[in-house]
Amino acid sequence: MPVRWSPPVSDLLVTGGAGFIGSNFVRHVLGATDDHVTVLDKLTYAGNRASLDGLPEDRLTFVQGDICDADLVDGLVGRADRVIHFAAESHNDNSLRDPWPFLQTNLIGTYTLLEAVRRHEKRYHHISTDEVYGDLELDDPERFTESTPYNPSSPYSSTKAGSDLLVRAWVRSFGVQATISNCSNNYGPYQHVEKFIPRQITNVIADVRPRLYGAGQNVRDWIHADDHSAAVLLISERGRIGETYLIGADGEKNNLEVVQTILELMGRPRDAYDHVTDRAGHDLRYAIDSTRLRTELGWAPRFSDFTAGLADTIAWYVDNQAWWRPQKAETEAKYAVLNQ
Repeated sequence: MPVRWSPPVSDLLVTGGAGFIGSNFVRHVLGATDDHVTVLDKLTYAGNRASLDGLPEDRLTFVQGDICDADLVDGLVGRADRVIHFAAESHNDNSLRDPWPFLQTNLIGTYTLLEAVRRHEKRYHHISTDEVYGDLELDDPERFTESTPYNPSSPYSSTKAGSDLLVRAWVRSFGVQATISNCSNNYGPYQHVEKFIPRQITNVIADVRPRLYGAGQNVRDWIHADDHSAAVLLISERGRIGETYLIGADGEKNNLEVVQTILELMGRPRDAYDHVTDRAGHDLRYAIDSTRLRTELGWAPRFSDFTAGLADTIAWYVDNQAWWRPQKAETEAKYAVLNQ
Protein backbone atom coordinates (compact mmCIF):
# COMPACT_ATOMS: atom_id res chain seq x y z
CA MET A 1 0.00 0.00 0.00
CA PRO A 2 1.57 3.36 -1.00
CA VAL A 3 2.41 5.76 1.80
CA ARG A 4 0.98 9.26 1.34
CA TRP A 5 3.65 11.95 1.52
CA SER A 6 3.11 14.12 4.58
CA PRO A 7 5.07 17.30 5.34
CA PRO A 8 6.36 17.99 8.87
CA VAL A 9 4.25 20.18 11.15
CA SER A 10 4.84 23.81 10.19
CA ASP A 11 3.94 27.31 11.29
CA LEU A 12 2.23 29.07 8.40
CA LEU A 13 1.92 32.85 8.22
CA VAL A 14 -1.26 33.59 6.24
CA THR A 15 -1.83 37.19 5.22
CA GLY A 16 -5.44 38.20 4.67
CA GLY A 17 -6.57 35.17 6.62
CA ALA A 18 -9.78 36.83 7.82
CA GLY A 19 -10.93 37.53 4.26
CA PHE A 20 -13.04 35.26 2.10
CA ILE A 21 -10.49 33.00 0.44
CA GLY A 22 -7.94 33.39 3.24
CA SER A 23 -10.34 32.26 5.97
CA ASN A 24 -11.43 29.27 3.91
CA PHE A 25 -7.74 28.39 3.48
CA VAL A 26 -7.09 28.65 7.23
CA ARG A 27 -10.03 26.34 7.92
CA HIS A 28 -8.74 23.90 5.30
CA VAL A 29 -5.20 23.85 6.75
CA LEU A 30 -6.40 23.29 10.30
CA GLY A 31 -8.65 20.47 9.11
CA ALA A 32 -6.19 18.76 6.78
CA THR A 33 -2.88 19.11 8.68
CA ASP A 34 -1.44 19.47 12.18
CA ASP A 35 0.12 22.83 11.26
CA HIS A 36 -0.16 26.01 13.32
CA VAL A 37 -1.43 29.12 11.50
CA THR A 38 -0.67 32.75 12.26
CA VAL A 39 -3.10 35.10 10.51
CA LEU A 40 -2.08 38.67 9.71
CA ASP A 41 -5.07 40.76 8.64
CA LYS A 42 -5.74 44.50 8.66
CA LEU A 43 -9.48 43.89 9.09
CA THR A 44 -10.60 46.33 6.44
CA TYR A 45 -14.27 46.12 5.48
CA ALA A 46 -13.51 42.89 3.56
CA GLY A 47 -11.91 41.16 6.55
CA ASN A 48 -14.06 39.70 9.30
CA ARG A 49 -12.67 38.24 12.52
CA ALA A 50 -15.87 36.20 12.83
CA SER A 51 -14.83 34.23 9.75
CA LEU A 52 -12.33 32.44 12.00
CA ASP A 53 -14.73 31.71 14.86
CA GLY A 54 -14.78 28.18 16.19
CA LEU A 55 -11.25 27.26 15.14
CA PRO A 56 -8.87 25.69 17.70
CA GLU A 57 -7.20 28.49 19.66
CA ASP A 58 -4.09 26.44 20.37
CA ARG A 59 -3.35 26.18 16.64
CA LEU A 60 -4.37 29.68 15.51
CA THR A 61 -2.80 33.03 16.31
CA PHE A 62 -4.49 36.19 15.06
CA VAL A 63 -2.57 39.44 14.55
CA GLN A 64 -4.35 42.58 13.39
CA GLY A 65 -1.97 44.60 11.26
CA ASP A 66 -0.94 45.92 7.87
CA ILE A 67 1.26 44.00 5.41
CA CYS A 68 2.89 47.36 4.62
CA ASP A 69 4.20 47.57 8.21
CA ALA A 70 7.77 46.38 7.62
CA ASP A 71 8.70 45.86 11.27
CA LEU A 72 5.58 43.85 12.06
CA VAL A 73 5.93 41.75 8.92
CA ASP A 74 9.61 41.08 9.58
CA GLY A 75 8.93 39.71 13.05
CA LEU A 76 6.11 37.45 11.90
CA VAL A 77 7.99 36.13 8.87
CA GLY A 78 11.01 35.39 11.05
CA ARG A 79 8.92 33.06 13.23
CA ALA A 80 7.13 31.30 10.34
CA ASP A 81 8.16 28.31 8.25
CA ARG A 82 6.13 29.30 5.19
CA VAL A 83 4.30 32.46 4.11
CA ILE A 84 1.03 32.29 2.16
CA HIS A 85 0.08 35.72 0.83
CA PHE A 86 -3.67 36.20 0.26
CA ALA A 87 -4.03 39.81 1.45
CA ALA A 88 -5.13 42.09 -1.39
CA GLU A 89 -7.56 44.75 -2.42
CA SER A 90 -9.66 42.76 -4.84
CA HIS A 91 -12.95 44.32 -5.94
CA ASN A 92 -12.95 45.72 -9.47
CA ASP A 93 -15.73 48.23 -8.80
CA ASN A 94 -13.79 49.67 -5.86
CA SER A 95 -10.61 49.90 -7.92
CA LEU A 96 -12.43 51.98 -10.52
CA ARG A 97 -13.69 54.38 -7.85
CA ASP A 98 -10.37 54.72 -5.97
CA PRO A 99 -7.25 52.96 -7.29
CA TRP A 100 -4.86 54.15 -4.56
CA PRO A 101 -5.51 51.43 -1.92
CA PHE A 102 -4.86 48.83 -4.63
CA LEU A 103 -1.40 50.24 -5.35
CA GLN A 104 -0.59 50.45 -1.65
CA THR A 105 -1.71 46.96 -0.62
CA ASN A 106 -1.09 44.92 -3.76
CA LEU A 107 2.28 46.42 -4.70
CA ILE A 108 3.87 47.91 -1.57
CA GLY A 109 2.46 45.17 0.64
CA THR A 110 3.85 42.45 -1.61
CA TYR A 111 7.23 44.19 -1.75
CA THR A 112 7.30 44.34 2.07
CA LEU A 113 6.64 40.61 2.35
CA LEU A 114 9.19 39.72 -0.32
CA GLU A 115 11.91 41.66 1.46
CA ALA A 116 11.07 39.89 4.73
CA VAL A 117 11.13 36.38 3.22
CA ARG A 118 14.38 37.29 1.47
CA ARG A 119 16.03 38.33 4.76
CA HIS A 120 14.80 35.27 6.63
CA GLU A 121 15.12 32.78 3.72
CA LYS A 122 11.56 31.50 4.08
CA ARG A 123 9.39 29.82 1.48
CA TYR A 124 6.65 32.07 0.07
CA HIS A 125 3.50 31.41 -1.93
CA HIS A 126 1.79 34.25 -3.75
CA ILE A 127 -1.96 34.20 -4.49
CA SER A 128 -2.94 35.91 -7.73
CA THR A 129 -5.84 35.97 -10.16
CA ASP A 130 -6.67 35.00 -13.72
CA GLU A 131 -7.66 38.63 -14.31
CA VAL A 132 -4.00 39.51 -14.92
CA TYR A 133 -4.38 37.87 -18.34
CA GLY A 134 -7.16 40.19 -19.46
CA ASP A 135 -10.09 38.50 -21.13
CA LEU A 136 -11.00 36.12 -23.95
CA GLU A 137 -13.66 36.37 -26.63
CA LEU A 138 -16.85 34.52 -25.79
CA ASP A 139 -16.35 32.13 -28.72
CA ASP A 140 -12.59 31.70 -28.27
CA PRO A 141 -11.72 27.98 -27.85
CA GLU A 142 -8.52 28.86 -25.95
CA ARG A 143 -8.04 29.07 -22.20
CA PHE A 144 -5.44 30.85 -20.06
CA THR A 145 -2.20 28.93 -19.43
CA GLU A 146 0.95 29.74 -17.49
CA SER A 147 2.47 31.18 -20.68
CA THR A 148 -0.44 33.52 -21.56
CA PRO A 149 0.84 37.13 -21.80
CA TYR A 150 -0.38 39.54 -19.14
CA ASN A 151 -3.00 42.04 -20.32
CA PRO A 152 -4.76 43.50 -17.24
CA SER A 153 -7.70 45.84 -17.78
CA SER A 154 -8.43 47.47 -14.39
CA PRO A 155 -6.53 49.05 -11.49
CA TYR A 156 -7.19 45.84 -9.55
CA SER A 157 -5.87 43.41 -12.15
CA SER A 158 -2.95 45.66 -13.11
CA THR A 159 -1.73 45.88 -9.50
CA LYS A 160 -2.06 42.11 -9.13
CA ALA A 161 -0.07 41.69 -12.35
CA GLY A 162 2.56 44.02 -10.93
CA SER A 163 2.76 42.03 -7.71
CA ASP A 164 3.25 38.80 -9.70
CA LEU A 165 6.13 40.40 -11.57
CA LEU A 166 7.72 41.50 -8.31
CA VAL A 167 7.67 37.90 -7.09
CA ARG A 168 9.28 36.66 -10.31
CA ALA A 169 11.95 39.34 -10.08
CA TRP A 170 12.76 38.49 -6.45
CA VAL A 171 13.09 34.82 -7.39
CA ARG A 172 15.47 35.58 -10.25
CA SER A 173 17.42 38.45 -8.71
CA PHE A 174 17.65 37.34 -5.07
CA GLY A 175 16.90 33.61 -5.08
CA VAL A 176 13.69 33.93 -3.08
CA GLN A 177 11.95 30.55 -2.67
CA ALA A 178 8.58 31.48 -4.13
CA THR A 179 5.71 30.03 -6.12
CA ILE A 180 2.69 31.78 -7.67
CA SER A 181 -0.85 30.62 -8.36
CA ASN A 182 -3.43 32.37 -10.52
CA CYS A 183 -6.96 31.26 -9.76
CA SER A 184 -10.33 31.73 -11.39
CA ASN A 185 -13.39 33.23 -9.67
CA ASN A 186 -14.08 31.74 -6.24
CA TYR A 187 -17.42 31.12 -4.54
CA GLY A 188 -18.35 29.60 -1.19
CA PRO A 189 -18.86 30.52 2.49
CA TYR A 190 -17.60 33.74 4.09
CA GLN A 191 -17.56 35.83 0.89
CA HIS A 192 -18.46 39.51 1.30
CA VAL A 193 -21.92 40.43 0.01
CA GLU A 194 -20.47 42.96 -2.45
CA LYS A 195 -19.34 40.04 -4.63
CA PHE A 196 -21.52 38.67 -7.41
CA ILE A 197 -22.76 35.31 -6.09
CA PRO A 198 -23.32 36.25 -2.41
CA ARG A 199 -24.98 39.50 -3.47
CA GLN A 200 -27.55 37.61 -5.52
CA ILE A 201 -28.12 34.97 -2.83
CA THR A 202 -28.57 37.52 -0.04
CA ASN A 203 -30.86 39.64 -2.23
CA VAL A 204 -33.16 36.66 -2.70
CA ILE A 205 -33.08 35.89 1.04
CA ALA A 206 -33.99 39.55 1.68
CA ASP A 207 -36.81 39.30 -0.91
CA VAL A 208 -35.01 41.66 -3.32
CA ARG A 209 -34.66 40.86 -7.01
CA PRO A 210 -31.08 39.96 -8.10
CA ARG A 211 -29.18 42.50 -10.21
CA LEU A 212 -27.45 41.51 -13.44
CA TYR A 213 -24.78 43.62 -15.16
CA GLY A 214 -25.72 44.32 -18.79
CA ALA A 215 -27.01 41.30 -20.70
CA GLY A 216 -25.29 38.86 -18.33
CA GLN A 217 -23.20 37.24 -21.06
CA ASN A 218 -19.84 37.71 -19.31
CA VAL A 219 -18.31 34.31 -18.54
CA ARG A 220 -16.40 33.38 -15.40
CA ASP A 221 -14.64 30.10 -14.58
CA TRP A 222 -16.03 29.30 -11.12
CA ILE A 223 -14.21 27.29 -8.45
CA HIS A 224 -15.27 26.53 -4.89
CA ALA A 225 -13.03 28.15 -2.27
CA ASP A 226 -12.37 24.72 -0.67
CA ASP A 227 -10.88 23.46 -3.95
CA HIS A 228 -8.76 26.60 -4.24
CA SER A 229 -7.53 26.07 -0.66
CA ALA A 230 -6.52 22.47 -1.32
CA ALA A 231 -4.56 23.53 -4.40
CA VAL A 232 -2.75 26.35 -2.58
CA LEU A 233 -1.72 24.10 0.29
CA LEU A 234 -0.36 21.53 -2.16
CA ILE A 235 1.57 24.13 -4.18
CA SER A 236 3.01 25.72 -1.03
CA GLU A 237 4.30 22.31 0.10
CA ARG A 238 5.38 20.69 -3.15
CA GLY A 239 5.31 23.21 -6.00
CA ARG A 240 8.54 23.83 -7.86
CA ILE A 241 10.30 27.03 -6.79
CA GLY A 242 9.90 29.82 -9.34
CA GLU A 243 6.92 28.18 -11.05
CA THR A 244 3.41 29.48 -11.63
CA TYR A 245 0.37 27.20 -11.35
CA LEU A 246 -3.09 28.00 -12.68
CA ILE A 247 -6.00 26.82 -10.52
CA GLY A 248 -9.36 26.18 -12.18
CA ALA A 249 -12.19 23.66 -11.96
CA ASP A 250 -13.63 23.82 -15.51
CA GLY A 251 -16.57 25.81 -14.18
CA GLU A 252 -17.31 28.23 -17.02
CA LYS A 253 -20.74 29.85 -16.63
CA ASN A 254 -22.04 33.19 -17.83
CA ASN A 255 -23.54 35.55 -15.27
CA LEU A 256 -27.06 35.01 -16.55
CA GLU A 257 -26.76 31.25 -16.03
CA VAL A 258 -25.48 31.79 -12.49
CA VAL A 259 -28.36 34.10 -11.54
CA GLN A 260 -30.93 31.75 -13.06
CA THR A 261 -29.43 28.77 -11.21
CA ILE A 262 -29.51 30.67 -7.90
CA LEU A 263 -33.14 31.62 -8.46
CA GLU A 264 -34.07 28.06 -9.36
CA LEU A 265 -32.27 26.56 -6.34
CA MET A 266 -34.00 29.08 -4.08
CA GLY A 267 -37.46 28.32 -5.46
CA ARG A 268 -37.94 31.50 -7.47
CA PRO A 269 -38.80 32.00 -11.17
CA ARG A 270 -35.73 31.95 -13.42
CA ASP A 271 -36.63 35.41 -14.80
CA ALA A 272 -37.06 37.13 -11.41
CA TYR A 273 -34.04 39.45 -11.84
CA ASP A 274 -33.36 43.00 -13.09
CA HIS A 275 -30.77 44.25 -15.58
CA VAL A 276 -28.56 47.14 -14.41
CA THR A 277 -25.90 49.30 -16.06
CA ASP A 278 -22.86 47.30 -17.09
CA ARG A 279 -19.54 47.88 -15.32
CA ALA A 280 -16.87 49.93 -17.09
CA GLY A 281 -14.25 47.75 -18.79
CA HIS A 282 -16.14 44.57 -17.90
CA ASP A 283 -14.00 41.62 -19.09
CA LEU A 284 -15.85 39.21 -21.38
CA ARG A 285 -14.57 35.77 -20.45
CA TYR A 286 -12.07 34.05 -18.19
CA ALA A 287 -11.13 30.40 -18.62
CA ILE A 288 -8.37 28.45 -16.85
CA ASP A 289 -6.28 25.51 -18.09
CA SER A 290 -5.05 23.82 -14.90
CA THR A 291 -3.21 20.97 -16.63
CA ARG A 292 0.15 21.66 -14.96
CA LEU A 293 -1.35 21.60 -11.48
CA ARG A 294 -3.26 18.39 -12.16
CA THR A 295 -0.48 16.45 -13.86
CA GLU A 296 2.51 17.68 -11.86
CA LEU A 297 1.00 17.76 -8.37
CA GLY A 298 -2.01 15.46 -8.74
CA TRP A 299 -4.66 18.01 -7.72
CA ALA A 300 -8.31 17.62 -8.73
CA PRO A 301 -11.38 19.62 -7.64
CA ARG A 302 -13.82 18.08 -5.18
CA PHE A 303 -16.68 20.39 -6.20
CA SER A 304 -16.77 19.38 -9.87
CA ASP A 305 -20.56 19.97 -10.00
CA PHE A 306 -21.10 23.75 -9.92
CA THR A 307 -24.81 23.46 -9.15
CA ALA A 308 -24.13 21.24 -6.13
CA GLY A 309 -21.44 23.62 -4.87
CA LEU A 310 -23.78 26.56 -5.36
CA ALA A 311 -26.51 24.78 -3.41
CA ASP A 312 -24.08 24.28 -0.50
CA THR A 313 -23.15 27.95 -0.68
CA ILE A 314 -26.80 29.06 -0.63
CA ALA A 315 -27.41 26.86 2.41
CA TRP A 316 -24.48 28.50 4.22
CA TYR A 317 -25.82 32.04 3.60
CA VAL A 318 -29.30 30.98 4.71
CA ASP A 319 -27.89 29.50 7.93
CA ASN A 320 -25.41 32.30 8.70
CA GLN A 321 -27.39 35.51 8.31
CA ALA A 322 -25.86 37.00 11.45
CA TRP A 323 -22.50 36.94 9.65
CA TRP A 324 -23.55 38.83 6.50
CA ARG A 325 -26.52 41.03 7.44
CA PRO A 326 -24.36 43.76 9.12
CA GLN A 327 -22.60 44.25 5.75
CA LYS A 328 -25.68 44.26 3.54
CA ALA A 329 -27.29 47.70 3.91
CA GLU A 330 -24.05 49.64 3.42
CA THR A 331 -23.11 47.53 0.41
CA GLU A 332 -26.46 48.02 -1.33
CA ALA A 333 -26.35 51.75 -0.61
CA LYS A 334 -23.06 51.97 -2.55
CA TYR A 335 -24.52 50.06 -5.49
CA ALA A 336 -27.66 52.26 -5.46
CA VAL A 337 -25.52 55.37 -6.04
CA LEU A 338 -24.22 53.71 -9.22
CA ASN A 339 -27.69 52.48 -10.24
CA GLN A 340 -26.38 48.92 -9.97
